[in-house]
Amino acid sequence: GNLRKGMLLCVGNFFGSTSDAEWEEYRTGVKKAPIPTYVLGANDQDTVSYFPDVSGCELAENITYLGRRGIFSGTSGLQIAYLSGTESQDEPTPAYSFSSKDVTELKTSLLSTPKFKGVDILLTSPWPRDVGNFGNSPGEIDTKKCGSALVSNLAASLKPRYHFAALEKAYYERLPYRNHIVLQETPQHVSRFIALADVGNTSKKKYLYAFSIVPMSLMDPAELVKQPQDVTENPYRKLRKEAHKAKTLVCAEEEPACQFFFDLNKNQGKKRPSDGKERGNSQPKQAKKPPQPTGPCWFCLASPEVEKHLVVSIGTHCYLALAKGGLLPDHVLILPIGHYQSVVDLSSEVVEEVTKYKSALKEFFRSKGKRYVLFERNYRSQHLQLQVIPVPLDLCTSEDIKESFIVQAQEQQIELLEIPEHSDIKQVAQPGTPYFYVELDTGEKLFHRIRKSFPLQFGSINAISCSLDISTHHDWICCCLSVSIWSLTCF
Repeated sequence: GNLRKGMLLCVGNFFGSTSDAEWEEYRTGVKKAPIPTYVLGANDQDTVSYFPDVSGCELAENITYLGRRGIFSGTSGLQIAYLSGTESQDEPTPAYSFSSKDVTELKTSLLSTPKFKGVDILLTSPWPRDVGNFGNSPGEIDTKKCGSALVSNLAASLKPRYHFAALEKAYYERLPYRNHIVLQETPQHVSRFIALADVGNTSKKKYLYAFSIVPMSLMDPAELVKQPQDVTENPYRKLRKEAHKAKTLVCAEEEPACQFFFDLNKNQGKKRPSDGKERGNSQPKQAKKPPQPTGPCWFCLASPEVEKHLVVSIGTHCYLALAKGGLLPDHVLILPIGHYQSVVDLSSEVVEEVTKYKSALKEFFRSKGKRYVLFERNYRSQHLQLQVIPVPLDLCTSEDIKESFIVQAQEQQIELLEIPEHSDIKQVAQPGTPYFYVELDTGEKLFHRIRKSFPLQFGSINAISCSLDISTHHDWICCCLSVSIWSLTCF
């Protein structure tokens, strides 16, 4: 395709309301499309006869049927992936539909290409399922119910810079979304999804989208991966995460312990010597004492300000307490006995005991049909407080909780990023760095680096919105007793 002359790409029902007589004029050459026009195939049985060759063919002068599925490469290097028809689970697959096999074969043909980064354009007739996740509202269209899950899978893998679709009779230009997992993968280009309404619709919804595009292969790499200010989380996070996990497993088989942040086989649990050599004769360091508070502290256990009637369990380095004015009756805090400002500042002994408390709380809450959400706000606080709030297991999956936090964060222009499950906060934040982080009892974590201001109630509001069930006071009394007993066995 000559980009300066342009081309017309059509998605949806090309023969929607065309009369046979009108089409005959184009087919016989009486009328001619003014610019090269590329169309997708049939979406129903009625129009199958218009497409004589499933592998693609010229339907009329300047009007080309791309085919059932494939990749169209222009002379400029522009790559357009396409998938005709609607999703079908039937066997054999109808002539106007695609199956999971079609999607897999299209993905395989592209992903096997050396140094594959993505495609410039993806054309499908159905919308991708869940495309509205983390994005601006698509109006009356419910993207969790409409569209194709197979198209979502395809878009997640092919990472198109532009994805066009139709069939829902609505115009929707989604905010651009990122294609890489922040802090785990190098930055990649963003994707834009545009759904077009029917041509000539009476509601005057937009059915034409004009744009110019430089092929990815000709772009400066730094320019290509620039992230616009309104970029959102990837709507297909679950699919991307599954693919990333699979890739990590393959990587682990080929090369043990390949990780972005650290290699578990080397210096595990030790700080690397500054000269790069092991000091075999060095004396073990004494545990570093926590800094002393500059004034009265409400959370140092030795402080007279501590409300000791709220304390549930005391370990060697940490203690567990009821939250004063908690969000729920079984809202608890894990706190260091000494004066530490944040998780990043904790010594290894304190971290180990915090981990034991988390494990005991997980076991207790799971026995009550709940999971916990833990968060820390290291901003305008003197003493570390790990807020632990239970939510119902049967009503909140870990993905639901993460989605709730991410959506609320985006509404407040807060970038909440998922970090690797087997890493810790010390790897992404330096001591003294203000931050907010969420941790689920599965080990999954979300992180935000606070640069200016931060809403002090953010974590609390989100945690309470996740919890659709409030425990009874009787449950809480049982929790106090159980955690106290477990703490004795832990320590």
